[in-house]
Amino acid sequence: MEKMARAGRLIDRLTVTAAVVVALVLVSCGESHSDSGAPSRAIPEAPTLVATPSFSADSAYAFVARQVAFGHRVPNSIGHQQCGDYLIDQLTSFGATVSVQEARVTAYDGTKLDIRNIFGAFNPRQKRRILLYAHWDTRPYADKDSVRTGEPIDGANDGASGVGVLLELARIMSDSLPSVGVDIAFFDAEDYGEPEWLPNRDADYTDWCLGSQYWARKPHIPGYRAKYGILLDMVGAKGAVFHREGTSVALAPAVVEKVWSTARRLGHADLFRNRVTPQTIDDNLFVSQLAGIPSANIVHYHLDTRMMGYFQHHHTHGDNMDAIDPEVLGKVGEVLTQVVYAE
Repeated sequence: MEKMARAGRLIDRLTVTAAVVVALVLVSCGESHSDSGAPSRAIPEAPTLVATPSFSADSAYAFVARQVAFGHRVPNSIGHQQCGDYLIDQLTSFGATVSVQEARVTAYDGTKLDIRNIFGAFNPRQKRRILLYAHWDTRPYADKDSVRTGEPIDGANDGASGVGVLLELARIMSDSLPSVGVDIAFFDAEDYGEPEWLPNRDADYTDWCLGSQYWARKPHIPGYRAKYGILLDMVGAKGAVFHREGTSVALAPAVVEKVWSTARRLGHADLFRNRVTPQTIDDNLFVSQLAGIPSANIVHYHLDTRMMGYFQHHHTHGDNMDAIDPEVLGKVGEVLTQVVYAE
């Protein structure tokens, strides 16, 4: 009941539209105890498809594997430093105008984290822009596991998958620019929230998404604007389903419709489904609310009673390369590529 009371206060602070508020607000990286979501409204006809470059699922998979090979990417670690350098090098090699935002932020326990938000701009002179983003750090604990709970996880799906898809899109744009300006952002310190085992856990939603919160208040380009944003979070696991995420529906319904209707037109309605999840706390909340860029979150979340919540290896050591399905990465990438080149 106290958790639900905190959820109610959070909703009041965020002024989320009452009609789409569900019974419980989740922390993105915390456990779900909510209902099964509401059926969606009638869906209009999807947009006409355009010719796009081919998205390589195998290439996206290789980008995921390369990140995981650095080990965990927890801020202040060697693997984190090395992986950040790799991401900067990759975006640079694909012809992006690269910016790095360095900051020191404070975690829930007072730990000072040296973070880097990494940006790659394509068509930098184009005023009409869209923002595509993912987090690149990993969880410092396996707090949903039954073994080695105090050790960091690989984060193959929760972290590397979204980045892998965006790196493949960046590779595509190096050869064939879309007409719209595209900014790829890799946000840091998304997953450093309180662990599940803390007694009387406060679950303050601001413990999460530290990098995107910092950027939303202090953009890498003063006055930065984008027409809309799309967050990729946990987009590569076997058995993935992407229901319409509740915070996205509340704050960016038109963006959600754009993405899900495109997926339907491409024949991926089995993956992109139309029920609405509980509202979650994720990078898209802060980008939408604080930066004023309405954003949709593509995130693996189950709504059936047998498996409620995030994908089955969420915040466990099972979130490794064995959990990743190149076909899922490819379908998500195909949808994203279509959205970008249709602008």
